[in-house]
Amino acid sequence: MPNIDWNNLSFSYTRTRTIVYSRCMDGKWEAPIETEDFNVVLNPFAGVFHYAPSCFEGLKVFRGVDGKIRMFRPDMNAKRMESGARYLDMPFPSEEMFIDMCVRCVKGNMEFIPPYEASGASLYLRPVLFGWNPQLGIRSARDVMFVVMCSPVGTYSGDKSLTPATAVISRNYDRSAHFGSGGYKLGANYAQSLHAYNVAHNAGYRELLFLDSSTKTTIEEFGSSNFFAIKGDTYITPDSHTVLPSITNDSLRTVAADMGMKVEKRPVRVEELAEFDEVNSCGTAVVITPVCSIDDKPTLESPEVTRRYTFGSPDKCGEKSEALYWKIIGIQKGLEPDPRGWCLFIDE
Repeated sequence: MPNIDWNNLSFSYTRTRTIVYSRCMDGKWEAPIETEDFNVVLNPFAGVFHYAPSCFEGLKVFRGVDGKIRMFRPDMNAKRMESGARYLDMPFPSEEMFIDMCVRCVKGNMEFIPPYEASGASLYLRPVLFGWNPQLGIRSARDVMFVVMCSPVGTYSGDKSLTPATAVISRNYDRSAHFGSGGYKLGANYAQSLHAYNVAHNAGYRELLFLDSSTKTTIEEFGSSNFFAIKGDTYITPDSHTVLPSITNDSLRTVAADMGMKVEKRPVRVEELAEFDEVNSCGTAVVITPVCSIDDKPTLESPEVTRRYTFGSPDKCGEKSEALYWKIIGIQKGLEPDPRGWCLFIDE
C-alpha cells in the first residue's frame, strides 16, 4: 500500500501505478495499453504543442460506506469529451471505450483509492485527448492519443470542505468570446484564464468570476467551475452557450428539484448578486465551494473596490447549499439512494 496521509491530501499530482492509453491513426483506434511508464514520447511537431487540439475531463471514484467502489457519472464525461472533440474536428473515443479505459485505470490503481473514512478524499481521473500527429500547417489533428490517468486528491483549495472563499469579478479579462469555445472543456480555455487568475490570486482572492464578454452585464462562471446561487427556496444558475456544461451543476439541479426547490437556469444579471442568500462555485473537484463575498472593481489590477457583495457567514456554508453538498456526497459514497443510477460500480 502507498504511504499516503489520506486525511491531508491536496488537489495535486501524486504518482500512481498505471496509466491507460490508446492512439487513433488513420481513423482506427489501437487496443488500449496499460503501462507503468508515464513518459509519453511525442514528436515536437505534434499539433498539441502548436495549435492546442486538446480536450480533457475530470471525474471521481469513491470507496463507499459499504466498501464498494463507485465512479460518478462517467457517461456524462464521455459525452462531454465527444462534444469538445467534435468542436475541434478530431477523432474521439466512443462512450464505451471511454468508460472501459477509465475502469481499467481504476483497477490498475486500486491501492490509491482513499478509504471511506478519509474526509473530502477521492481518486480523481483525468482523461485527456490530444492531437499527436506531426504537422506544421494550421489544421485539426488527424491522429489523436487518448490517455486516462489518476491521482488521489483532497479538496481543490487544500482547505477543509465547505470553507467559504472570497471572489472578485473580472471586468477586463474574458474567459470566452461570445461565439467562442467556452461551452467545451478545452485546454486552451483554461490557458486563456491563467493570467487573470494569477492577478486575482495575488490580490488575495480565491475565486474569479467571469462575465459575458459582449456586455459585461450577466454572470457566466467562475474560472474553475460553474456559478449557482440560492434565493429563498430557488436554485439559480446562468444559462449561456459559453458556460461549460458542468456535470456537478446538472447533478445539483436535479437533487435540488428532488428536495422540493425551484430550479432556474437563466441569464443572471450582475446586480442580482445583492439579492442572493447563498452563492457557490460548483464542479467535480469541489462539488461546492461557498463564496462569502464578491468584489466588483474597475479592473482586476485596480485597488479600488466599487462594490462588495456578501453572502451569509465568512466561516460557514449556507444551509441549503450544505444540504445539497451532502446529498451529492451521500450518493457518491453510498449513504443516499441512487435512483438514477449515476454511480458505476467497479469490482476489485
